[in-house]
Amino acid sequence: MQIGQHVLKNNLVVAPMAGVTDRPFRMLCKKMGAGLAVSEMVTSNSLLYGSEKTRRRANHAGEVSPISVQIAGADPKMMAEAAKYNVDHGAQIIDINMGCPAKKICNVMAGSALLKDEPLVAQILKAVVNAVNVPVTLKIRTGWDKQNRNAVAIAKMAEDIGIQALAMHGRTRACAYLGEAEYDTIAAVKQEIGIPLIANGDITTPEKAKYVLEYTGADAVMIGRAAQGRPWIFREIEHYLKTGTHMLPPTVDEIHTVMLEHLHDLYHFYGDLSGMRVARKHISWYTKGLAGSAQFRHNMNTLQTIELQLSAINTFFAELKAKNDRLVYTEEQFEPSSNESKEAIAA
Repeated sequence: MQIGQHVLKNNLVVAPMAGVTDRPFRMLCKKMGAGLAVSEMVTSNSLLYGSEKTRRRANHAGEVSPISVQIAGADPKMMAEAAKYNVDHGAQIIDINMGCPAKKICNVMAGSALLKDEPLVAQILKAVVNAVNVPVTLKIRTGWDKQNRNAVAIAKMAEDIGIQALAMHGRTRACAYLGEAEYDTIAAVKQEIGIPLIANGDITTPEKAKYVLEYTGADAVMIGRAAQGRPWIFREIEHYLKTGTHMLPPTVDEIHTVMLEHLHDLYHFYGDLSGMRVARKHISWYTKGLAGSAQFRHNMNTLQTIELQLSAINTFFAELKAKNDRLVYTEEQFEPSSNESKEAIAA
């Protein structure tokens, strides 16, 4: 798949997820087979450009191209300035967030709330496309609610204005993440536009990825929550799409190694204290559904140093390997159960 001048190595995309798709996670998913990883959204409020959080989100050192940064906001001028700021700091693709259903985003008429105001959507798209010399992409939902699915109109408008790829989550703003994603609207949009279309929503297995691609005619699939603690899902999907067969599940040793590399990257990226705290949710996702992991995850949240965290992990995986050399997950792996994992959702 191609976005502007960027030719992706495949059609598998990491969804932008608040609090999740930081640089360490994006780099890991790309290493594990993703063709593109979109950053967690960056505010368009220029007053926040100097904050430590904003500077960290604009840090793409060592990241494999292309670098896609998602921006969120409701003011066309501020969105244009945010786009230019991020391009100046390494962004090679700018993605506009009109898909996030979170109340704190929609309450300021950003994210998927914008789907209610098509004239404002047009103003924002034009402002951002005209502000930068890199490809601009757009993330939307099927509409505001089930009675107002306006994705086709938004998609055609976006293409006319110069948006170069469109990602669609198969739910409305009102649906949030409840119920099952529907793909009929994505299929309808694909029939109306010529730019690449990326299908998103409830894609948790290689079989589901194949089904969604075939059913919608989409050019790519976007994976969000299913990659949390399971970044190797991208290589599994790529293998299945190419061969029709499944890869062997990862070994305990491999997952232990991948997890430790990820955690050390988090410690380095955020600093020891913040890195240790950020690591907790990833440790929970990596181990969710594994034998004996419930008590392990509970204890993990009480540990206050990196050394204790790593020691507990090493002990857990040593015990796990003694029982089984390959990891076998239960359905729990794909069911968000904590408030933290429910909040860390695709934008």
